[in-house]
Amino acid sequence: MKIEVRQGDITELDVDAIVNAANESLLGGGGVDGAIHRAAGPQLLDACRRLPEVRPGVRCPTGEVRATEGYRLKARHVLHTVGPVWRDGQHDEPVLLANCYWQSLRLAEQMGLHSIAFPAISCGVYGYPLHQAARVAVTETVAWQKSHAVPKHIILVAFNDATAKAYQQALLLAQSQTHAA
Repeated sequence: MKIEVRQGDITELDVDAIVNAANESLLGGGGVDGAIHRAAGPQLLDACRRLPEVRPGVRCPTGEVRATEGYRLKARHVLHTVGPVWRDGQHDEPVLLANCYWQSLRLAEQMGLHSIAFPAISCGVYGYPLHQAARVAVTETVAWQKSHAVPKHIILVAFNDATAKAYQQALLLAQSQTHAA
């Protein structure tokens, strides 16, 4: 069981699944969402279009997850999750963000996946404060691995130095709290 911080391009990883920080339509967007759609090819957009809408224009509500194949990616699957837009931290943002991680891990377990890579969900245009988001990501992934056998390998992918540092600090804090308990 391993949680790793890795800086780089999530679309290049050879894992069972990468998580896409998507929007509710699942039809592509900017940031990591656009990068994943470009790398996976047009089949990913076609697969997302085939996912049923739960209400007009919404295939995946905030905090939930949907799965597709990875198509031209090295990753065999893409788990699409929609993180919260940061408003002020008083509108269930931490709970919704935690749900993105927990529900993605739950689906990965149901699918029998052993490795999964997460981007910094909600930290781009959705404006979630980086250090707060990193704490949520680490808290949820550490808690998951304490009580579940798979996925065995979780990668927190940082798109820049600041994100990598925030993840590493959150992991060190979680490890020190585990050892103190």
